[in-house]
Amino acid sequence: MLAVLAPGQGSQKPGFLTPWLDLPGVTARLRWLSALAGVDLVHLGTKADAEEIKDTAKTQPLLVAAGLITADFLPMSDAQVVAGHSVGELTAAALAGMLTPETAVTLAAVRGREMAAACALEPTGMSAVLGGDPDEVLAAIAEQGLYPANRNGAGQVVAAGSLDGLARLKENPPAKAKVIPLQVAGAFHTPYMAPAQAALEAVAAGVTTTDPAKMLLSNGDGTAVTTGAEGLGRLVRQVTSPVRWDLCQDTMSLLGVTGIIELAPAGTLAGLAKRTLKGAEILTVNTPDDLTAAREFAARHATHHWLDSSVQFHVAVAPAAGSFTPAAVALGDPVSAGSVVGHVLTRQGAIDVVSAHTGVLVEWLADADDPVAPGAPLARLHPTGADR
Repeated sequence: MLAVLAPGQGSQKPGFLTPWLDLPGVTARLRWLSALAGVDLVHLGTKADAEEIKDTAKTQPLLVAAGLITADFLPMSDAQVVAGHSVGELTAAALAGMLTPETAVTLAAVRGREMAAACALEPTGMSAVLGGDPDEVLAAIAEQGLYPANRNGAGQVVAAGSLDGLARLKENPPAKAKVIPLQVAGAFHTPYMAPAQAALEAVAAGVTTTDPAKMLLSNGDGTAVTTGAEGLGRLVRQVTSPVRWDLCQDTMSLLGVTGIIELAPAGTLAGLAKRTLKGAEILTVNTPDDLTAAREFAARHATHHWLDSSVQFHVAVAPAAGSFTPAAVALGDPVSAGSVVGHVLTRQGAIDVVSAHTGVLVEWLADADDPVAPGAPLARLHPTGADR
């Protein structure tokens, strides 16, 4: 199973888009997206220095445009799962078909401008907390009146809030933890961003969405987005909510993701995956020179992932939030691709849980009447040769 990931703010590097302008149509596309974003994406991706592209109002549309352009040259039909970190969620939403690319870049520009404006209202910041006991780290962050803005997994939490609180945290770090101040404009993904969320919500009210055509994982809780309306609401709320990248990685692990491609500017999410998703093969795409290997990689993991000996099962997941009822299938019974293995009872009625694979039912991952979230794993199937 192939997952494609889109990085967030902080991954940008001066000149990282320069080699992409040699590909046909890229410069024209960037100019078109620049008109929508209200910033010069060609300049920002090629000539701008590190200080200029650190500006939140410029960085966010630049990253979304970069991810979309990278994906234009990849076989995205091979990807079953897409996810993005922070503003990268907008990239992922476009790759999943929930938003048009133009809408994603436009929303990124609004999001960036309004978050930059919110940062200017009050001096705030962010610090990475590396290592330590997870519960003790969260308690120390709360003790200083701060927020866990990013929970990235692999022993990495980002604290955000007042500069005084961050200074106190650095002076009194949790046991066996290191606190590193980050060069950011303010406390992203906290209540300090409430004005930006309100502004983005007002614009998003006029956006047309479609339901995702791929499994789109949400930063909110790592579960799958099932409708366009739900996904757009989550994107808006994420401005003030913590990024739970740890839960996105947990879901990828449960789904049996075997291959991960990180879009340009790649490296940050690949690094987290290497430390957390031990069984997955990881590839970064930073220049056009990486495309041939990426295409081969995508085909291998999308079509022939069953050959990888690390894949021991397939997983059937919840299509929506509700309560789960298993079908009359016993452990050890064969299950055909397209067959119903259960139902999720929602407020709108029961929705079938359909297996995407043929296999043998080896474990129920949820019990009858358990509450489940979209994308939650419900049944584990051992692969058979029938769906190869």
